[in-house]
Amino acid sequence: MDKLRITGGRRLSGKLRVSGAKNSALPILAGTLLSAEPVKISRAPHLHDVTTMIELLGTLGADVTIDEKLNVEVSACKLDQLLAPYELVKTMRASFLVLGPMVARFGEAQVSLPGGCAIGSRPVDQHLKGLEALGAEVVVEDGYVKASAPRGLTGTQVYMDIVTVGGTENLMMAACLARGVTTLQNCAREPEIVDLGRFLQTLGANISGLGTSTIEIEGVDALHGGTYAVMADRVEAGTYLIAAAATGGDIELIDVDPATLGAVLEKLQHAGAQIQTGETTVSLDMGGSRPIAVDIETSPYPGFPTDMQAQFMALNAVADGTASIKENIFENRFMHVQELNRLGASIELHGQSMAVVHGVDRLKAAPVMATDLRASSSLVIAALVAEGTTTIDRIYHIDRGYETIEEKLQQLGGAVQRVS
Repeated sequence: MDKLRITGGRRLSGKLRVSGAKNSALPILAGTLLSAEPVKISRAPHLHDVTTMIELLGTLGADVTIDEKLNVEVSACKLDQLLAPYELVKTMRASFLVLGPMVARFGEAQVSLPGGCAIGSRPVDQHLKGLEALGAEVVVEDGYVKASAPRGLTGTQVYMDIVTVGGTENLMMAACLARGVTTLQNCAREPEIVDLGRFLQTLGANISGLGTSTIEIEGVDALHGGTYAVMADRVEAGTYLIAAAATGGDIELIDVDPATLGAVLEKLQHAGAQIQTGETTVSLDMGGSRPIAVDIETSPYPGFPTDMQAQFMALNAVADGTASIKENIFENRFMHVQELNRLGASIELHGQSMAVVHGVDRLKAAPVMATDLRASSSLVIAALVAEGTTTIDRIYHIDRGYETIEEKLQQLGGAVQRVS
C-alpha cells in the first residue's frame, strides 16, 4: 500500500496549474446518461473517483473512451442494464447521481445506497422525496433504491428541507427531461452546481436561476450531444494556497476562478497572506512570516466550505494565537485531530462540532494515518511544516481527490515522495 514520505521545513514557492474539479466532473459524467448522442468532457481530473464513475458508466452499458489528452467521451445511446451495483456505489457517494438521469430518460433505475468517506450521516431522503414529487415510484429494498416512472416524469415544485448538493444535482438532472416546468427551492448554490447546470445547458437543457436558491427547469423531449470543459477545482486550489501559507511561502495558481474561492481567500488574508487575483490566477505571498490564527465556521456556499476545514486546522496548528473551528455541515469531520496532535499540535475537541486550536511554534514528524479525503490533505500540510520526515499511511484517500499530489508539491519545492 502506497504512503507519502514528507520532509518538512521547506517553504513552498512557484507556479501551479489547477486541475479540473472532481466535485464537478462526477455529476457531469453522470449527466451524460441524459443524452443518446456522444458527449465529450475535457479537463476531468485523473483521479480514482473519476475512474470509478467511468467504470460505473461502462457497467451500465455506455460506451466510454478516453483519448491521449485524457478527454472522456461518453455515448449512452442505449444501456445494457439500469442497475448501479453495490460494488461500485459503495466506494463513492457520487455514484448515486446516476439515479436521476436514468429514471428521467429510461423510466426506471436501481441504484445501491451510497458509500464514500465516513464523515457522518448523509441521507438521500431529499433525492427520493424530489423524485417522488416528479412522479416516480420509489422503494428501498435490500440496500437498493428502486425507482420507476414508466410514463415519464412531470414537472412540479420541490422544496428541499435541507440544503443538499447531491440532492440539488440529482433533481436538476431528472427535471431536464420531465414534462413541463420544475421549480427546485432551497437549492445548494455551490459553483459545481452552476458548472453542472452550464453543462446541461450545453446539451440543450432549459435551466434558469443557477447560483441561486431557486432553480427553474423547463423540461425538453431530449438532450443532444456536446463538448464541455470541467471547471477548476476550488478545493485543490485552496489546499495548495493554505499549504503555501502554512510554510511561509509564495505561489501562483493558474487556470482557476478566484470568484469561487471568496471565503477561503478572505480567511487567508486574515491569516497574514498577501493575495492578488487575476481573471484566471491567484497569487499568495506570506513573506516568510508565520500565519496568524483565524477562527473558522463552515456553512453552505458562499460560506466557508467544509471541504477546507481540515486544511485550515493544520494552518492554525502552527499559527500565532488560538483559533476556534466550528463544523456545521458534518457531525464526524474532526477525525484528523488525533493525527495532527500526534505531530505535536495542540487541539482540543468540544463535542462533535467545535475544536479549539492553540498554535504551537513547531510540529515534529511522526507516522500518521489518513482517515478521509480532506483529513488526509491536512496531514500533508502539517507534514510540510513539521521538523523531520513524516510518513502518511492510507493515502488512497488522498488519491480520491488530489491529482498527482506528490508531483505538484515537488514542483513547488516540497520534499515529498510516494513510497510503497
